[in-house]
Amino acid sequence: MTVDLRSRIATNRNYLARKTRVMDTKKKPQNDILKQFHEKIGGKVFLVQEGVNRYRVDTPFSFDDGDNLVIVLKNDNNKWLLTDEGHTYMHLSYRMDTKLLQKGNRQRIISSILSGFGLTDDEGELLMVIDNDNYGDALFSFIQGLLKITDITYLNREIVRSTFLEDFEAFMERLIPPSRRTFRYFDKDRDAAGNYIVDCKIDGTLRPIFVFALANDEKVRDTTITLHQFERWGLDFQSVGIFEDQEVISRKVLARLTDVIDRQFSSLSGNQDRLTRYFEELLSTQ
Repeated sequence: MTVDLRSRIATNRNYLARKTRVMDTKKKPQNDILKQFHEKIGGKVFLVQEGVNRYRVDTPFSFDDGDNLVIVLKNDNNKWLLTDEGHTYMHLSYRMDTKLLQKGNRQRIISSILSGFGLTDDEGELLMVIDNDNYGDALFSFIQGLLKITDITYLNREIVRSTFLEDFEAFMERLIPPSRRTFRYFDKDRDAAGNYIVDCKIDGTLRPIFVFALANDEKVRDTTITLHQFERWGLDFQSVGIFEDQEVISRKVLARLTDVIDRQFSSLSGNQDRLTRYFEELLSTQ
């Protein structure tokens, strides 16, 4: 789902009805705050008082499953701020392991979303301090940020695309002892510039094993060139290619690789058991 907040807001512009439970908008400064919300988001935004200087912000925006976004406007130490009070990550936890969002590329993806929309993460609570009384702009950005974070389709696509090499290395770390593996290996004697890279070299077998993480056509082409160069140098090795998704690779590009590589696995995620058995058998050969 691509977040298109403006198009969704457009349907609400002329809706100015009030609910009986909405706060008394004759009071200042709440009247001005609500007016800004309506001007920026539309008439289907309501402030529901839940305590002193604390209001629930009801909007027409929701998670994919229909549950409404949780947004609270409150005054904290003489500063007005918007908060989700931890609800967004809690909602995500129903459909994915949110611990995965706290490290590596996954964390960088979330951090990029937060910084892009001006949100901060306070131990799982998403916050935005409202500067210069720009309540409408703040709510607009806050909603956009929450929707982007909770867009599972977007997150899964970005996580898969951005973390394949990270997941590959984590898998090899679990499987191969540190003394027997080298990430981003190159032959320092023949290739001082590091033009021909092996994603993971495994030592301690009859012949060294060169393992390549293959995410796209470009990487497959580079690997094919690297293997041809190793052959020209007369190196004695075994080669293994692990694809992110072999089905997306061009047939011509894949055919050229097939001519020079010893073993291929069509994906990392779908072949971890096979890969484990394969490498365990190779490692047992001294």
